[in-house]
Amino acid sequence: MAQKKAKYIPEDSSELQEKFINCMMKGGKKSVSRRIFSDTMKLLKDQGKSDPATVFRKALDNVKPNMEVRARRVGGSVYQIPVEVNPKRQLALCIRWVIGACRSKKGKSMAAKLAQELSDASNETGTAFKKREDVHRMAAANKAFAHFARYR
Repeated sequence: MAQKKAKYIPEDSSELQEKFINCMMKGGKKSVSRRIFSDTMKLLKDQGKSDPATVFRKALDNVKPNMEVRARRVGGSVYQIPVEVNPKRQLALCIRWVIGACRSKKGKSMAAKLAQELSDASNETGTAFKKREDVHRMAAANKAFAHFARYR
């Protein structure tokens, strides 16, 4: 029987932060990703935020979507059906949206862009939060097709 490998999490980092660092990583360069994240936390602290980890958690909670639309083919037509998002997918989507919003901006370092996006998301503004609002608006607009969800 194979033994599960113990997870190593640095003492100043949570499991959520490690997941974010792994998702931000490109080309297997975890040390670069970890440095960007620590620089982001320092920038948030310099901006006057008392606890950067709380800002990070609040930003991700604000960006997590509750509803999304899924395309479903019913009787020859394709309908956008609103469905609830399960918690694992909520986390994956919010991390993807925050990182994507940072990468789409130009001109600053990744740490500065990430600090700005996390600060905006914790205040319910910014690109990633707008993406969440767009997804919720789309689900609300297609609420009439919710009865097709049982055919999934």
